[in-house]
Amino acid sequence: MKLLLDTHILIWVAQDSPMLSPKARALIANLDHELYFSAASLWELAIKNSLSRTGSVIDTARLRRQLLLNGYTELPITSAHAMAVENLPPIHRDPFDRLLFAQASTESLQLLTADALLVQYGPPTVQV
Repeated sequence: MKLLLDTHILIWVAQDSPMLSPKARALIANLDHELYFSAASLWELAIKNSLSRTGSVIDTARLRRQLLLNGYTELPITSAHAMAVENLPPIHRDPFDRLLFAQASTESLQLLTADALLVQYGPPTVQV
């Protein structure tokens, strides 16, 4: 299974947070699964860092380096991903979450998220 991790899941993994559910931990730890992170997630974190909207600043360069060292594949943003957002119903207003869903749909990835609103889009979201 190919798994794209939502931004908050990436943060929880990096921080070994207790917020990361046992289901998420099991899916991520499964060596048969391919793990992906989106450039959109790092973009989102960079914006939040610059606006000081997070409780603590996330070092995006360090996070990216650690993800790559741990075998994650970086998913760039393509025009196909951007155009797929246009067809989404207005369930979720966050542009980054909408883009992550569009990427997962376009690339046949499962999107791991704890965001109940994002899950309302249906497959390929997986609530963890």
